Amino acid sequence: MTKNVLQMFAKAPNPGLVKTRLINKLGKQGAADLHQQLVRHSLQQFSHLFPTQLWCAPDEYHPFFQACQTEFGVSLHRQIGADLGERMAYALASAAPAVLIGSDCPSLDVQTIREAFAALQQDNAVVLAPAEDGGYVLIGMQQLIPELFTNMPWGTSQVLALTRARLRDLGLRWKELPTQWDIDRPEDVERWQKEQE
Repeated sequence: MTKNVLQMFAKAPNPGLVKTRLINKLGKQGAADLHQQLVRHSLQQFSHLFPTQLWCAPDEYHPFFQACQTEFGVSLHRQIGADLGERMAYALASAAPAVLIGSDCPSLDVQTIREAFAALQQDNAVVLAPAEDGGYVLIGMQQLIPELFTNMPWGTSQVLALTRARLRDLGLRWKELPTQWDIDRPEDVERWQKEQE
């Protein structure tokens, strides 16, 4: 088993199918272009420091994913599962310990990823980076805990609270990293553009 695998989820940048909440602001192509930009931003930051797996949807054959593999040396994997929970569980079950992130969270930095792996080495079963919207943008675990991924209202503000409750019920130790923000809404795009100036 490779130690400390960083896994990143990304959708193929097909116009109209990614960042749909931003289409009104950016247009279909603009939202797809932003998605590509965010994926590349994360890979530029992390792929040279950690063994990185890019988990692709609907499959790994899109030219953008192939280009990422060539440029960043990441391995490509297909997301498998009926919903986000199944897809995350499938990925995390394939490597241990592993840290899984989304591709739309530019506030994640190298220090946070290092802290996540360190937390797993300090006998925490799980590490989380909460998101401002009530979900999380990073989850890492020493080995798969299936209970965290079933019957979860993905995409809602309840995800983090329910995850914490299940960890407590299971009697597991976990660590939370500083809260992050991701890019889902028009105001998030403006925030990122300001931070890049």
